[in-house]
Amino acid sequence: MASESQAKLPPYFSIDPDQALSSLGPSTGTDGFGVIARACDAGRQDLSSRGLEESGERSLRMFSTWEITRYLIPVAKGHFRRVLKANPDLPQGRSETTAGAKWFTLDEVLKLRAFFAAEGSKAKEYLPYRPADLPAKMVAVANFKGGVGKTSTAAHLAMSAALDGYKVLVVDLDSQGSMTSIFGGQVEDEWQTVFPLLARHYAGYQRLENQRRLDRGDIPQPLDDTLSDALDVKTQDIVQKTHWPNIDIMGAQLNLYWAEFQIPVWRMQGRGWKLWDALSDVFEEDGILGEYDLVFIDTPPALGYLTINGLAAADILLVPLGASFLEFDSTGRFFDMLHSTFSSIESAENLAARALGRDEMAFQWDAVRAVVTRYDSTQQAEMAALMQAYLGPTLSPHRQDFTALIGQAGEQVQGIYEADYRNFNRETYVRGRQTFDVTYAAFKQLLIGAWRRDELAQKEAVA
Repeated sequence: MASESQAKLPPYFSIDPDQALSSLGPSTGTDGFGVIARACDAGRQDLSSRGLEESGERSLRMFSTWEITRYLIPVAKGHFRRVLKANPDLPQGRSETTAGAKWFTLDEVLKLRAFFAAEGSKAKEYLPYRPADLPAKMVAVANFKGGVGKTSTAAHLAMSAALDGYKVLVVDLDSQGSMTSIFGGQVEDEWQTVFPLLARHYAGYQRLENQRRLDRGDIPQPLDDTLSDALDVKTQDIVQKTHWPNIDIMGAQLNLYWAEFQIPVWRMQGRGWKLWDALSDVFEEDGILGEYDLVFIDTPPALGYLTINGLAAADILLVPLGASFLEFDSTGRFFDMLHSTFSSIESAENLAARALGRDEMAFQWDAVRAVVTRYDSTQQAEMAALMQAYLGPTLSPHRQDFTALIGQAGEQVQGIYEADYRNFNRETYVRGRQTFDVTYAAFKQLLIGAWRRDELAQKEAVA
């Protein structure tokens, strides 16, 4: 009876010191971290393998006629079947049974969509809006508070855009590499991450400085092996294909974190190096913005040098947060740090620009939106309404619900769009997918508006 009574007490009552000692276990040294890390790595590989085929590679599931006509191509199922029958050269799909539903790869879906765009009703939009003569839009997803759904939001937006028909590049700037794992990227060391591109940008700056030194008759500073090797690395050398036919990834892994230590060293050695422009300059130099429609940048949960690069390169900034006081408070501090950081850069640069008679600089984003994630309407409606009242249009009115589908798909190491709807209750699937569809629709509204503004400005400049 005594033990039952004791079990009902809070844990800080009546704890026997000797019992506490017996359950404590041995002390942990530095080697203990290695043991724990290896155990986590083994578990991670086991979990990751759930999404792999027998070959050890990840593949994207197929899409049924029901999905295609409901979500991907705006045609009725009967008309879709008639078009396939009348055009045997088009992908015909495959059935698991003689009279079963037809299933298609995403590659085949994209080919079918292109056919309908060329031959179908002119009143329908089969292909997504994309001004042909404008560069890709870069989208950073950032917040220095972890656990707000940052990587999940970026990944699902990338998948949504791919299903929409856009060609997508995902850039993982987080050394935890969660985004890389989602898309099955294999990254051995920091030379397969964004690191050599940042090093190349600094090396290019140092080469120009060395030329100036030579012109003045001074001795140039030799580049070390890291910088010399980085000069030969192109963005295309780092980009990997994924199991999505129209999503590529630039991956990350633990060693990328050392960039946070190396970048300030380079900055100290080269005070004139514009480190915040490194990512955007390299992408532009390598023609990346002409090869893709959208570039999604997943940033670390901290306002470090990698995040600054991602934010400075971005055209659109999305900031996920939960509908709670602590996350609202933390996000407010995040925006305060953004203001301080980018204002400081502008002030320093423009002070020098005015002295030299040059044009002043100013950072600018097409749109900045906060997005409520993991939303529970039964408990968080009042808090979300309060946040909306204070943030106004900066906070997207759409709330990204947390549904059963999100948790179940996560257990299978999949994004929602990768999950086979036959593994779920149909209603659960439709409701779970809808919350991410609406999230993408809200984002796409920003995207199309930004492209349209650029398109009109370009026409006005030419006129």
